[in-house]
Amino acid sequence: MRVSLQRSVTDAAATGQSLEARLEAVARRIRCHTLAAIFHAGSGHPGGALSCADLLACLYGAEMNVWPHGIDDPARDRFVLSKGHAAPALYAAGAEFGFCDARDALALRKLGSKFQGHPHVLDLPFVETSTGSLGQGFSVAMGMALGLKLQRNDARVYAMLGDGELQEGEVWEAAMASAHHTLDNLCILIDYNKLQSDAANDSIMKLEPLAAKWRAFGWAVAEIDGHDMAAILSAFRDAAATTGMPSVIIAHTVKGKGVPVMENVPAWHGSVKMTREQTQEALAALGASTEESKELLDV
Repeated sequence: MRVSLQRSVTDAAATGQSLEARLEAVARRIRCHTLAAIFHAGSGHPGGALSCADLLACLYGAEMNVWPHGIDDPARDRFVLSKGHAAPALYAAGAEFGFCDARDALALRKLGSKFQGHPHVLDLPFVETSTGSLGQGFSVAMGMALGLKLQRNDARVYAMLGDGELQEGEVWEAAMASAHHTLDNLCILIDYNKLQSDAANDSIMKLEPLAAKWRAFGWAVAEIDGHDMAAILSAFRDAAATTGMPSVIIAHTVKGKGVPVMENVPAWHGSVKMTREQTQEALAALGASTEESKELLDV
Protein backbone atom coordinates (compact mmCIF):
# COMPACT_ATOMS: atom_id res chain seq x y z
CA MET A 1 0.00 0.00 0.00
CA ARG A 2 1.32 3.44 -0.93
CA VAL A 3 1.02 5.32 2.36
CA SER A 4 0.52 9.05 1.82
CA LEU A 5 -0.44 10.10 5.33
CA GLN A 6 0.73 13.61 6.09
CA ARG A 7 -0.83 15.26 9.12
CA SER A 8 -2.18 12.09 10.69
CA VAL A 9 1.23 10.41 10.85
CA THR A 10 2.61 13.38 12.75
CA ASP A 11 -0.40 13.54 15.05
CA ALA A 12 -0.22 9.86 15.94
CA ALA A 13 3.54 9.34 16.11
CA ALA A 14 3.71 9.68 19.87
CA THR A 15 0.65 7.54 20.56
CA GLY A 16 1.53 4.36 18.72
CA GLN A 17 -1.88 4.31 17.05
CA SER A 18 -2.64 1.86 14.28
CA LEU A 19 -3.18 3.07 10.74
CA GLU A 20 -6.89 2.37 11.12
CA ALA A 21 -7.10 4.43 14.30
CA ARG A 22 -5.29 7.33 12.64
CA LEU A 23 -7.68 7.21 9.70
CA GLU A 24 -10.69 7.14 12.02
CA ALA A 25 -9.38 10.34 13.61
CA VAL A 26 -8.95 11.87 10.15
CA ALA A 27 -12.51 10.93 9.17
CA ARG A 28 -13.85 12.53 12.34
CA ARG A 29 -12.07 15.78 11.53
CA ILE A 30 -13.37 15.64 7.95
CA ARG A 31 -16.92 15.32 9.27
CA CYS A 32 -16.48 18.19 11.72
CA HIS A 33 -15.01 20.51 9.08
CA THR A 34 -17.76 19.51 6.63
CA LEU A 35 -20.55 20.45 9.02
CA ALA A 36 -18.89 23.74 9.93
CA ALA A 37 -18.55 24.68 6.26
CA ILE A 38 -22.22 23.89 5.60
CA PHE A 39 -23.19 25.96 8.63
CA HIS A 40 -21.23 28.97 7.37
CA ALA A 41 -22.67 28.56 3.88
CA GLY A 42 -26.24 28.39 5.12
CA SER A 43 -26.89 25.48 2.77
CA GLY A 44 -25.34 22.26 1.56
CA HIS A 45 -25.60 18.47 1.55
CA PRO A 46 -24.58 17.06 4.93
CA GLY A 47 -26.04 13.56 4.65
CA GLY A 48 -23.99 12.25 1.75
CA ALA A 49 -20.90 14.19 2.76
CA LEU A 50 -20.86 12.54 6.18
CA SER A 51 -21.45 9.07 4.74
CA CYS A 52 -18.34 9.18 2.53
CA ALA A 53 -15.85 10.65 5.02
CA ASP A 54 -14.24 7.30 5.88
CA LEU A 55 -13.72 6.49 2.21
CA LEU A 56 -12.08 9.88 1.62
CA ALA A 57 -9.87 9.47 4.68
CA CYS A 58 -8.56 6.16 3.36
CA LEU A 59 -8.18 7.43 -0.21
CA TYR A 60 -6.10 10.46 0.67
CA GLY A 61 -4.60 9.06 3.85
CA ALA A 62 -3.37 5.66 2.74
CA GLU A 63 -4.20 4.75 -0.85
CA MET A 64 -3.61 7.40 -3.48
CA ASN A 65 -0.17 8.40 -4.67
CA VAL A 66 -0.82 12.14 -4.80
CA TRP A 67 0.86 14.95 -2.88
CA PRO A 68 0.32 18.72 -2.55
CA HIS A 69 3.80 19.45 -3.92
CA GLY A 70 3.25 17.19 -6.95
CA ILE A 71 -0.31 17.96 -7.90
CA ASP A 72 0.67 18.32 -11.58
CA ASP A 73 2.92 15.26 -11.64
CA PRO A 74 1.80 13.08 -14.59
CA ALA A 75 2.48 10.00 -12.44
CA ARG A 76 0.02 11.07 -9.71
CA ASP A 77 -3.14 9.12 -9.00
CA ARG A 78 -6.39 10.90 -9.86
CA PHE A 79 -9.63 11.19 -7.90
CA VAL A 80 -12.99 12.32 -9.29
CA LEU A 81 -15.87 13.11 -6.95
CA SER A 82 -18.66 12.18 -9.33
CA LYS A 83 -21.22 12.84 -6.57
CA GLY A 84 -20.17 16.48 -6.66
CA HIS A 85 -22.68 17.67 -4.05
CA ALA A 86 -20.46 16.03 -1.40
CA ALA A 87 -17.87 18.71 -2.15
CA PRO A 88 -17.61 19.94 1.49
CA ALA A 89 -16.18 16.54 2.46
CA LEU A 90 -13.69 16.69 -0.42
CA TYR A 91 -12.60 20.16 0.64
CA ALA A 92 -12.25 18.99 4.24
CA ALA A 93 -10.08 16.09 3.10
CA GLY A 94 -8.02 18.49 1.00
CA ALA A 95 -7.52 20.70 4.04
CA GLU A 96 -6.60 17.70 6.19
CA PHE A 97 -3.83 16.59 3.83
CA GLY A 98 -2.40 19.95 2.83
CA PHE A 99 -4.01 20.50 -0.57
CA CYS A 100 -5.80 23.65 0.57
CA ASP A 101 -6.10 25.93 3.59
CA ALA A 102 -8.56 24.72 6.23
CA ARG A 103 -9.88 28.18 7.05
CA ASP A 104 -10.34 29.06 3.38
CA ALA A 105 -12.27 25.83 2.86
CA LEU A 106 -14.86 26.98 5.41
CA ALA A 107 -15.93 29.67 2.92
CA LEU A 108 -18.21 27.18 1.20
CA ARG A 109 -20.53 28.66 -1.47
CA LYS A 110 -19.49 32.23 -0.67
CA LEU A 111 -19.32 34.80 -3.44
CA GLY A 112 -15.78 34.83 -4.82
CA SER A 113 -14.76 31.70 -2.93
CA LYS A 114 -12.92 28.89 -4.69
CA PHE A 115 -14.88 26.41 -2.60
CA GLN A 116 -18.22 26.32 -4.35
CA GLY A 117 -21.11 23.90 -3.87
CA HIS A 118 -19.66 21.57 -6.49
CA PRO A 119 -15.94 21.14 -7.27
CA HIS A 120 -14.56 23.34 -10.03
CA VAL A 121 -11.38 22.36 -11.83
CA LEU A 122 -10.31 25.95 -12.58
CA ASP A 123 -10.52 26.99 -8.93
CA LEU A 124 -8.67 24.27 -7.02
CA PRO A 125 -5.53 22.47 -8.24
CA PHE A 126 -6.40 19.18 -6.54
CA VAL A 127 -9.79 18.99 -8.27
CA GLU A 128 -9.25 16.90 -11.40
CA THR A 129 -12.52 17.82 -13.14
CA SER A 130 -15.68 19.81 -12.46
CA THR A 131 -18.57 17.64 -11.30
CA GLY A 132 -22.17 18.03 -10.30
CA SER A 133 -24.25 16.66 -13.15
CA LEU A 134 -24.56 13.09 -11.90
CA GLY A 135 -22.96 10.39 -14.02
CA GLN A 136 -20.58 12.67 -15.88
CA GLY A 137 -17.77 12.40 -13.33
CA PHE A 138 -17.62 8.65 -13.83
CA SER A 139 -17.36 9.10 -17.60
CA VAL A 140 -14.50 11.58 -17.19
CA ALA A 141 -12.71 9.21 -14.81
CA MET A 142 -13.06 6.43 -17.38
CA GLY A 143 -11.53 8.73 -20.00
CA MET A 144 -8.64 9.54 -17.67
CA ALA A 145 -7.99 5.85 -17.05
CA LEU A 146 -8.08 5.06 -20.77
CA GLY A 147 -5.74 7.95 -21.52
CA LEU A 148 -3.24 6.75 -18.89
CA LYS A 149 -3.37 3.26 -20.39
CA LEU A 150 -2.62 4.60 -23.85
CA GLN A 151 0.29 6.59 -22.42
CA ARG A 152 1.55 3.51 -20.55
CA ASN A 153 1.36 5.54 -17.36
CA ASP A 154 0.96 3.39 -14.22
CA ALA A 155 -1.10 5.97 -12.32
CA ARG A 156 -4.50 4.89 -11.03
CA VAL A 157 -7.88 6.64 -11.22
CA TYR A 158 -10.50 6.59 -8.48
CA ALA A 159 -14.04 7.94 -8.66
CA MET A 160 -16.80 8.10 -6.07
CA LEU A 161 -20.44 7.73 -7.06
CA GLY A 162 -23.58 8.10 -5.00
CA ASP A 163 -26.09 5.27 -5.10
CA GLY A 164 -28.87 7.52 -6.40
CA GLU A 165 -26.44 8.46 -9.16
CA LEU A 166 -26.57 4.87 -10.38
CA GLN A 167 -30.04 5.58 -11.72
CA GLU A 168 -28.40 7.60 -14.52
CA GLY A 169 -28.03 5.75 -17.81
CA GLU A 170 -24.65 7.34 -18.45
CA VAL A 171 -23.24 5.38 -15.51
CA TRP A 172 -23.94 2.08 -17.20
CA GLU A 173 -22.54 3.24 -20.53
CA ALA A 174 -19.30 4.12 -18.75
CA ALA A 175 -19.36 0.81 -16.89
CA MET A 176 -19.68 -1.11 -20.14
CA ALA A 177 -16.93 0.89 -21.87
CA SER A 178 -14.55 0.54 -18.90
CA ALA A 179 -14.82 -3.23 -18.98
CA HIS A 180 -14.47 -3.31 -22.77
CA HIS A 181 -11.16 -1.43 -22.51
CA THR A 182 -9.98 -3.61 -19.57
CA LEU A 183 -9.28 -0.56 -17.42
CA ASP A 184 -7.71 -2.27 -14.44
CA ASN A 185 -6.27 1.11 -13.43
CA LEU A 186 -9.79 2.33 -12.60
CA CYS A 187 -11.46 1.86 -9.22
CA ILE A 188 -15.00 3.06 -8.57
CA LEU A 189 -16.36 3.64 -5.05
CA ILE A 190 -20.10 3.56 -4.48
CA ASP A 191 -21.30 5.41 -1.39
CA TYR A 192 -24.23 3.06 -0.85
CA ASN A 193 -26.21 4.82 1.88
CA LYS A 194 -29.59 3.70 0.45
CA LEU A 195 -31.09 7.21 0.37
CA GLN A 196 -31.36 10.03 -2.13
CA SER A 197 -32.83 13.52 -2.01
CA ASP A 198 -36.50 12.55 -1.80
CA ALA A 199 -36.66 9.14 -0.16
CA ALA A 200 -35.10 5.67 -0.09
CA ASN A 201 -33.60 4.49 -3.36
CA ASP A 202 -35.89 1.47 -3.42
CA SER A 203 -38.98 3.65 -3.48
CA ILE A 204 -37.72 5.59 -6.51
CA MET A 205 -35.75 3.07 -8.58
CA LYS A 206 -34.43 -0.19 -7.18
CA LEU A 207 -30.72 -0.92 -7.55
CA GLU A 208 -30.47 -4.50 -6.35
CA PRO A 209 -29.04 -6.95 -7.19
CA LEU A 210 -26.28 -4.33 -7.40
CA ALA A 211 -23.17 -6.50 -7.09
CA ALA A 212 -24.51 -8.94 -9.66
CA LYS A 213 -25.12 -6.10 -12.11
CA TRP A 214 -21.53 -4.90 -11.89
CA ARG A 215 -20.20 -8.43 -12.26
CA ALA A 216 -22.40 -8.88 -15.33
CA PHE A 217 -20.80 -5.76 -16.80
CA GLY A 218 -17.35 -7.32 -16.36
CA TRP A 219 -16.15 -5.68 -13.16
CA ALA A 220 -14.30 -7.06 -10.15
CA VAL A 221 -16.64 -6.41 -7.22
CA ALA A 222 -16.08 -5.97 -3.49
CA GLU A 223 -18.88 -5.34 -0.99
CA ILE A 224 -17.80 -3.86 2.32
CA ASP A 225 -18.83 -1.89 5.37
CA GLY A 226 -17.95 1.63 4.23
CA HIS A 227 -17.19 2.72 7.79
CA ASP A 228 -14.74 -0.11 8.58
CA MET A 229 -11.24 1.21 7.90
CA ALA A 230 -9.64 -2.24 7.73
CA ALA A 231 -12.27 -3.40 5.22
CA ILE A 232 -11.79 -0.28 3.09
CA LEU A 233 -8.00 -0.67 3.02
CA SER A 234 -8.28 -4.38 2.18
CA ALA A 235 -10.65 -3.61 -0.71
CA PHE A 236 -8.20 -1.06 -2.06
CA ARG A 237 -5.38 -3.63 -1.92
CA ASP A 238 -7.47 -6.16 -3.80
CA ALA A 239 -8.45 -3.59 -6.44
CA ALA A 240 -4.82 -2.61 -7.01
CA ALA A 241 -3.91 -6.28 -7.48
CA THR A 242 -6.71 -6.92 -9.99
CA THR A 243 -5.69 -7.23 -13.63
CA GLY A 244 -7.71 -7.34 -16.82
CA MET A 245 -10.83 -5.62 -15.49
CA PRO A 246 -11.87 -2.47 -13.59
CA SER A 247 -12.82 -2.66 -9.91
CA VAL A 248 -15.84 -1.40 -8.02
CA ILE A 249 -16.11 -1.17 -4.24
CA ILE A 250 -19.71 -1.15 -3.05
CA ALA A 251 -19.41 0.55 0.33
CA HIS A 252 -22.47 0.14 2.54
CA THR A 253 -22.70 3.39 4.49
CA VAL A 254 -25.05 5.38 6.71
CA LYS A 255 -26.32 8.70 5.44
CA GLY A 256 -25.49 11.38 8.01
CA LYS A 257 -23.00 9.04 9.71
CA GLY A 258 -21.90 10.14 13.15
CA VAL A 259 -24.75 12.55 13.91
CA PRO A 260 -27.75 10.63 15.33
CA VAL A 261 -30.41 13.17 14.30
CA MET A 262 -29.14 13.04 10.70
CA GLU A 263 -28.54 9.32 10.28
CA ASN A 264 -30.83 7.65 7.74
CA VAL A 265 -33.05 10.74 7.42
CA PRO A 266 -33.61 11.79 3.76
CA ALA A 267 -34.35 15.40 4.77
CA TRP A 268 -30.65 15.85 5.59
CA HIS A 269 -29.62 15.06 2.01
CA GLY A 270 -29.45 18.73 1.11
CA SER A 271 -31.15 22.12 0.86
CA VAL A 272 -30.85 22.53 4.62
CA LYS A 273 -29.87 25.53 6.72
CA MET A 274 -28.22 24.48 9.95
CA THR A 275 -28.53 26.71 12.99
CA ARG A 276 -25.55 27.32 15.22
CA GLU A 277 -27.17 25.26 17.97
CA GLN A 278 -27.79 22.34 15.60
CA THR A 279 -24.22 22.53 14.36
CA GLN A 280 -22.80 22.63 17.89
CA GLU A 281 -24.88 19.59 18.84
CA ALA A 282 -23.74 17.75 15.71
CA LEU A 283 -20.09 18.57 16.39
CA ALA A 284 -20.47 17.38 19.97
CA ALA A 285 -21.96 14.11 18.70
CA LEU A 286 -18.82 13.70 16.58
CA GLY A 287 -16.65 14.17 19.65
CA ALA A 288 -15.54 17.73 19.04
CA SER A 289 -14.43 19.64 22.12
CA THR A 290 -15.85 23.04 22.98
CA GLU A 291 -12.57 24.59 21.86
CA GLU A 292 -12.60 22.71 18.55
CA SER A 293 -16.20 23.74 17.86
CA LYS A 294 -15.43 27.37 18.62
CA GLU A 295 -12.44 27.30 16.28
CA LEU A 296 -14.60 25.93 13.47
CA LEU A 297 -17.62 28.17 14.01
CA ASP A 298 -16.07 31.50 15.00
CA VAL A 299 -14.40 32.46 11.72
